[in-house]
Amino acid sequence: MKIGLAYIATDERMSPVELAREAEARGFHSLYLSEHTHIPTSRITPPPTGDEVLDEEYKRMLDPCVALAAAAASTETILLGTGVALPAQHDPIVFAKQIATLDRLSRGRLVLGVGYGWNHEEMHSHGVSPKTRRAQVRECMLAMQRLWSREVAEFHGEFVDFEPCWQWPKPVQQPRPRVLLGGAAGPTLFDHIAEFGDGWLPIGGAGMRTSIGELFRVVEAAGRDPGKLHLVPMGVFPTPEKLDYYQSSGITEVALRVPGAGRDGVLPVLDEYARHL
Repeated sequence: MKIGLAYIATDERMSPVELAREAEARGFHSLYLSEHTHIPTSRITPPPTGDEVLDEEYKRMLDPCVALAAAAASTETILLGTGVALPAQHDPIVFAKQIATLDRLSRGRLVLGVGYGWNHEEMHSHGVSPKTRRAQVRECMLAMQRLWSREVAEFHGEFVDFEPCWQWPKPVQQPRPRVLLGGAAGPTLFDHIAEFGDGWLPIGGAGMRTSIGELFRVVEAAGRDPGKLHLVPMGVFPTPEKLDYYQSSGITEVALRVPGAGRDGVLPVLDEYARHL
């Protein structure tokens, strides 16, 4: 089981470029950065953490693709991922080029974690309906995968539609960068993993052992090998017992939560986490 890091990068915290260098030097497998394009000031949708007030970090996130590109230029081996990006809030043609460019500049080290989103106000600003966001994410991902893998690509759907076209660069990883879907266990999520994903990014690992069995059944029914899935719980606070449980449950990688702090607050935590490597 590999051990990586999950981090919410903002303009007030340790730079993700510096964090990636320090993480690689300590032997961590991966670094995942999250995304919110903006946060509307109206607070209709409750925070996903269950808190009454939305944490300040949600308002100040760096763009993950730009941050990971800078990290790629300063590192050699660590995997660089989004945990998670929100495809429905991007133009899929532009986003496909960004992701392919990032995978090429990182020499095939990109992991594309994607999610459906939780903030309804944020979705509305992008013209996305919360009721159809899952279907829109599906079309975005299928359309991007055609652009990544075909010399001439076209797509005709309800939310994404474009005529035959050329687009380069192609990602180093073919037919696509590794795609991990974030979200709670459920039939839609598992169907999407089986159709266009390579694994699951749950928040934490409560109840995963039961859910993994169902995910494997769905993937196998789609004619794919469930043994090749990547299962990566996100934002984990590690203990030896918890990590042993994950490993015995078939988890392939764990992304440990990095605190939202400056260098002096982050590096001691990295040193503590490194004891689990």
